[in-house]
Amino acid sequence: MKIRYLAAFLPFILLSSIPFLLRPDKADAGKVPPTAGEEPEKLVIITSHSEPVKYEMAKSFQRYYREKYGRDIEVEYRSPGGTSDIVRYLFDRYYAAFRQLREQQNESPVWNDEIARAWSDPSHDFDGKMHPARKQFLESDVGAGVDIFAGGGTYDHGNLARLGLGVDAKVKERHPEYFSDKVIAPAFGGDRLYDEKGRFYGVCLSSFGICYNRDRIAELADPRPPERWDDLADKRFFNTLVVADPTKSGSINKCFEAIIQQEMAKAEKKYGLEKGLAIGWDDGLNLVKLIISNSRTITDSAGKCVLDVSSGEAAAGMAIDYYGLSEAEYTSGKLTGGRSPVVYVPPKGSTNVSADPVMLMRGAPNKRAALAFIDHQLSLEGQKIYQFKTGTPGGPEKYALRRPPIRRDLYEEQYKVYRSDPDYNPYEAGKDYVYHPEWTGRYFDLIRVMIKCCMLDTHQELVQARKAIEAAGGADRVPQAYAEFMKLPFSYRDAGKMAAILRQSSPEAALKASRLRREWVTMSKNQYLRAAELAKEGK
Repeated sequence: MKIRYLAAFLPFILLSSIPFLLRPDKADAGKVPPTAGEEPEKLVIITSHSEPVKYEMAKSFQRYYREKYGRDIEVEYRSPGGTSDIVRYLFDRYYAAFRQLREQQNESPVWNDEIARAWSDPSHDFDGKMHPARKQFLESDVGAGVDIFAGGGTYDHGNLARLGLGVDAKVKERHPEYFSDKVIAPAFGGDRLYDEKGRFYGVCLSSFGICYNRDRIAELADPRPPERWDDLADKRFFNTLVVADPTKSGSINKCFEAIIQQEMAKAEKKYGLEKGLAIGWDDGLNLVKLIISNSRTITDSAGKCVLDVSSGEAAAGMAIDYYGLSEAEYTSGKLTGGRSPVVYVPPKGSTNVSADPVMLMRGAPNKRAALAFIDHQLSLEGQKIYQFKTGTPGGPEKYALRRPPIRRDLYEEQYKVYRSDPDYNPYEAGKDYVYHPEWTGRYFDLIRVMIKCCMLDTHQELVQARKAIEAAGGADRVPQAYAEFMKLPFSYRDAGKMAAILRQSSPEAALKASRLRREWVTMSKNQYLRAAELAKEGK
C-alpha cells in the first residue's frame, strides 16, 4: 500500500524538487546565467597571431564574457597575412567604406583625387586646416567589419591610429588601476607601451633574438653557436640562415631596425651625434646585408623562420622570443629525454623589447564585446594566459603561449611558480637597451622597402657576390670588391628625402616611388655583379 502511495506521489515530488536541483551553487552566486534561446554574440578580430594564441585568447575571453554578461560569444578570426598585409587590407576596406558613405549621401564635391588623399591625411589635424573630407571621416562611424586588430607592433598600430582607423577605447576611464609604473607604464626603453590617446594598448612584450638548431650548428666547421647579431654575418654561416621579408612582417622589420639602432648607438658614442648616426646607419644596413647574404631561405613571416630552423632547413635565423621559446618547448616534448634541437637566445648587448598591442577599430560592429575584450586582455586574469603554464590557476587550457605579459605585477615572486619561463623578465633583459625613435622611427617603412629592393629582390646576385668575395680570401684580400659590395643607395643625410618620396599617395607620386624602387633594384644587381667580377680578378 505504502509503495502504491509513493508511486502515485513520485511525479509530484520530482517536479517540486526541480527548482532546488537547478539552484545555482554558492560559488556561482552573483553570476548572470546565459539567456536561453539567444544566439551567441560575436567578436571579429583581425590578426596574424599563431593558432595557439588565437585558441587561448578566445577561450579565456569566452569564459570572461559569459561571467560578465551572461552571454555566449563567438570569436571570429580573420588572417589575411602578415602585419603589413593586414594594414593594407584595413586601409582598403576603410577607403571603400568611406567612399561608399559619401556617394550614398550624394556629398559634394564628388569623389576625386583630392578627397582620396585627404580623408586619411593626419598632417593638418592640429593646425586648423583640416580638410572637410578628413573631418567627415573622423566624425563618422564607417567601419571595415572588424572589431579588434591584435598583434603586429606599435609602429603599425601607431600609423593606423594617426590615420583615424583606430579609436579611443577609453580603458583608462574604466580601469585607471591598470596604468601605473608598477602595472603598465606609458613606455619602456624608449618605446610606447600604449597610446596616450587610448587608440592601442600593449598586452604582451616581444623581444627579438637568435634561434638556432643545435644539431645543424654542430655540423658546421666552426660549431660555436651564435650569440650576437654580428655572429650571423660571419662567413661560417654562409648558405645556412633563414630570414623573413620585412615588407610582409612588421615584427621582422622591427628586428632589422633594432640592428641598425645598435650600430648607430655604437657609432654615436665613438664619433658624436651627427657623424655617429650617419656612420651607424651605414654600418647597421650593411650588417643586415651581410646577414641576408648568408641566408638560403627567404620566408614571408616571422613564425616560418623558426619552423625552418626547427626542421633543420636552416641552421639559424632571427626570431621573436615567443616563437623561439614555444618551438623549443614543443620539440622537446616530442623527443626522448626532452632535448630540443631548437635554442632561442637574446642577442648579447642588444635586447630590444617592444609591445604587442590590441586596437579598437572605428565602426566596430560589436563594440560592447570589443571593449570587453580589451579590458580582459589587460586584466590580471586575461594576462595570465600568455605566460602561465597549462593546468595552473588561471593558466591556458591547451597551449603554453610563453608570451611575456605587459603587466609588471605578474613578474612578482608569488607568480613565479606558475610562469612558463620563471627566470625571464623582459623588463630586466631589456633595461640596458634604449630605443631612439627620433633616429629611425620615421624611416621604418623606408628601411623595409630598401631591404626588399636592395637585398631580397636581388638576393641571387647578393649571394653570388658574397660567395666570390669569400672564395677570393675575404674583404682584406679583395678590398675593391668588398667596397663595391657594401655600397648603399643613399646616406642617412638623404633618408628623409627618400622616405618622403615613398610616402606620398598621389598617382604621380606613386609612379615616382615605383621608379625609385626599380632604380634601387637595378643599381644593386649591377653593383653585386661588379663586386663578383672584381673578386674573381683578385681586386
